[in-house]
Amino acid sequence: MIADPHSPLSDDAYASAPTISQELCLIAEATDSRPSDVSKDREFRLRKAALLDRVALRELAHGDARAAADADEAATVAAEWLIEYDIRHRGLSRKGQDLVLSEDYRNYVRTEYLAWIRSQAA
Repeated sequence: MIADPHSPLSDDAYASAPTISQELCLIAEATDSRPSDVSKDREFRLRKAALLDRVALRELAHGDARAAADADEAATVAAEWLIEYDIRHRGLSRKGQDLVLSEDYRNYVRTEYLAWIRSQAA
């Protein structure tokens, strides 16, 4: 299921995010120096999942079905990677959060990213 590029949740979540290019550079830098701190590892996963979600939304908006499908799959895998981390380290329950479909995974990333970005501004 390909995400809606005009989802209010994605608009809110990514409104104050760095540009995709800036975030890509930050992710690449973090990849070279993977932190050992659990909270930093989650931040890395969250930012990577949000980046791939944004790329997928952009591809969908540009109308290239093949690129959108590939980007959508990558974003869903990254979202699941974050969710698996949160299950292991934060007590997340898929059932409790109704994390069933790929769109649910992506919405989870957006919700978590929005909370994270707001905490950075505080």
